[in-house]
Amino acid sequence: MDASVIPAQPIDSDAVTVARPARQTTPLVFASPHSGRRYSDDFLASSRLDPLGLRRSEDSFVDELYAAAPDFGAPLLAATFPRAWCDANREPWELDPRMFADELPQWVNATSPRVAAGLGTIARIVASGEEIYRYKLRFADAEHRVNTNWQPYHDMLGALIGGTMALFGTCLLIDCHSMPSPGPSPGPATSGAPGRNAFKMPDFVLGDAHGTACTPRVTRFVERALTDLGFTVRRNDPYAGGFITRHYGRPRDRVHVLQIEVARDLYMDEARIERLPRFAAIRQDVTTLIEALAREAFALTDF
Repeated sequence: MDASVIPAQPIDSDAVTVARPARQTTPLVFASPHSGRRYSDDFLASSRLDPLGLRRSEDSFVDELYAAAPDFGAPLLAATFPRAWCDANREPWELDPRMFADELPQWVNATSPRVAAGLGTIARIVASGEEIYRYKLRFADAEHRVNTNWQPYHDMLGALIGGTMALFGTCLLIDCHSMPSPGPSPGPATSGAPGRNAFKMPDFVLGDAHGTACTPRVTRFVERALTDLGFTVRRNDPYAGGFITRHYGRPRDRVHVLQIEVARDLYMDEARIERLPRFAAIRQDVTTLIEALAREAFALTDF
């Protein structure tokens, strides 16, 4: 869908939530495609994993970290469906033939690196590597998930970008994600977790598709803002941006996208998927970043 076009009809879907400001005052949009946590009974019954195991793929609580966005004049979009069910940060039809009992259409992208890794639009494994399903799916299952989850998310994202462009002539989308600690299995998480120190993992990774998804001013500004808050920051390594960053980021058309990954062990216990006592402090730091971006968004995206 062309992100500059607003759909003629409102998008009515329980696949997404949008927290809107009373009036949008900044060319900013925030979006969290992986924080959804509605697991249907049917999905749980079809999985080899327990609910906690399925949640390993979530960007848990990321929508809460960015919840203040409407207070500063920017909408916040969030998926309600879990990433393990359908991944909105993939092409719509990145599917692994090994997962399906019937033959897939020829137009399906069955050979992408993400499919090979088991992390296509319909994932074969969770982020920690365990197989999800007890049995093979049918292509009709994938069609249903794409049509009722992936498509409404991107329809709404396109509408928010298009509406922002109509108001301001430019848009800066912040694609909000979290990243797990290194190692095969996470342990109880603290800000000084040995795994992160051993591998020198940063607190935040900024992905701008190696300078192609947004003006460098945006990346520099966010990097400086987070560094001033005391965090360590890295660019494009190991996360340069997924489908959303690369698909919607068109700086020449004044649509800028920056993916922000925050280390989960800063704010949550990764083993129990629970907020740490430090969660409120990290959320306040993210709110400080939101406020700074809202104040400077026009200048950052001006040519």
